[in-house]
Amino acid sequence: MDGSFRIGRLFGIPILIHFTFLLIIPIFAWIIGSQIVSTTDLLSGIYQIQIDTALITQGFMPYLLGTIVALGLFAGVLVHELAHSLVARRKGIRINSITLLIFGGVASMEEELPDPRSELPMAFVGPVASLIVGLVASGLVYCIPIFINDPETAGVFIFLFGYLGVLNIILFLFNLLPAFPMDGGRVLRAWLAQRMPLPRATKIAADIGKVFAVVFAIIGVFDLNPLLLLIAFFIYIGAGQETVAVKYSVLLRDIRVGSMMSRPVMTVEPTLPVTKVVELMYSTKHLGFPVVEHNVVVGMVTVADVHKGSPIDRDAMQVRDVMSRDVIAVMPETPVTDVLRIMSAKNIGRVPVIENGALVGIVTRTDILKVVELRDI
Repeated sequence: MDGSFRIGRLFGIPILIHFTFLLIIPIFAWIIGSQIVSTTDLLSGIYQIQIDTALITQGFMPYLLGTIVALGLFAGVLVHELAHSLVARRKGIRINSITLLIFGGVASMEEELPDPRSELPMAFVGPVASLIVGLVASGLVYCIPIFINDPETAGVFIFLFGYLGVLNIILFLFNLLPAFPMDGGRVLRAWLAQRMPLPRATKIAADIGKVFAVVFAIIGVFDLNPLLLLIAFFIYIGAGQETVAVKYSVLLRDIRVGSMMSRPVMTVEPTLPVTKVVELMYSTKHLGFPVVEHNVVVGMVTVADVHKGSPIDRDAMQVRDVMSRDVIAVMPETPVTDVLRIMSAKNIGRVPVIENGALVGIVTRTDILKVVELRDI
């Protein structure tokens, strides 16, 4: 995911942090720190235990505790996503990475079509992991006074574990809401998909998710809660994207590249002036061409590649100066769903088709959309 950097691996799974995660931590720390007195009173009432606030409210301690709680919350989110990923891996699904974001975590999985029998335990185990973390943290609240005699020090740990316990239990309950594509929505989709076709089950779950998104947005506006508005946005967009993705996967699942690729392919040479390529794009309405030298594909030149160079220098530039040399190609027997996944992951619009080292065709997003439209008749 763009804007993410890797911090390590757990169980062989790369763990990434998105830059938005770094933005939300100080915000959470400030919110938690500025409300520490009222929060302590709330926790005291929830757990029915006396919390000494002498050390908690001293100096910068509220904001230090806020930072620790915020980091602890996202550690809980990581456990939540790891639970999803480990169950998915046991079901034979490849896990590419886990990314921590401003609104939680996302596990990147390679899955063609969701299997309801696999999706149900995969979706449910994440909230269960959050519940277990919440219950363990809450249980430690009652153990702390036994092991720590100093009331002020004990108060700090009771606050930390008590807050994390409540947050993780809330995370458990929130994720079980049937707001697709959240975990509860995926559980609902998996249950529906055992009783009807997957696309219809996905659409029903997505429509329910969109209703929840609208409700969250309304509450966020009236409550002046930007985080709830952000969650509403991602739920609404995610529900729509998932519906389209499942529709495409169903319609394209038995199609190979060779049966729908465009041919013959218009190519250009590395020595062709960039100005000539631009003219060719205008005349053919094609936005990219394979670059071929001695019957071998050595690159791709697209509108984006042309824009990378200065317009002033184009007259003196050749295709070799602007083309992308890292060519991603597929074979005629490659499933179209795999090509679509490559295009989405690499943000490219066309992929050359090569057989026995020779260029035999090209497949574009437009080609795939046309096939989807035809098969959806």
